[in-house]
Amino acid sequence: MKILATETELKKLNANSDKEILKEEARAVLELQQKDILREIYFDENHCAVLMLECNDKNEAEKILSELPLVKNGFIQFEIKELHPYTGFLRIVG
Repeated sequence: MKILATETELKKLNANSDKEILKEEARAVLELQQKDILREIYFDENHCAVLMLECNDKNEAEKILSELPLVKNGFIQFEIKELHPYTGFLRIVG
């Protein structure tokens, strides 16, 4: 199932003093990508992460994202949404 996860910042990060946790986050994100769980990742105009995940369900996505260093340390949280196939074309075919 495709999952859309949008970050919300809870506490400000400092690029200098929080350098180590940012490296940990990057490693964790790379690992999710290498496991083919994280399919796409972007920053929006506010520099908040937008992730496209492939998981069994929303609960699995919540569990995976809760293990990210920035989430575990209270810097960010994610709004998680299940994405379902668009069925609107059924209105014009069939």
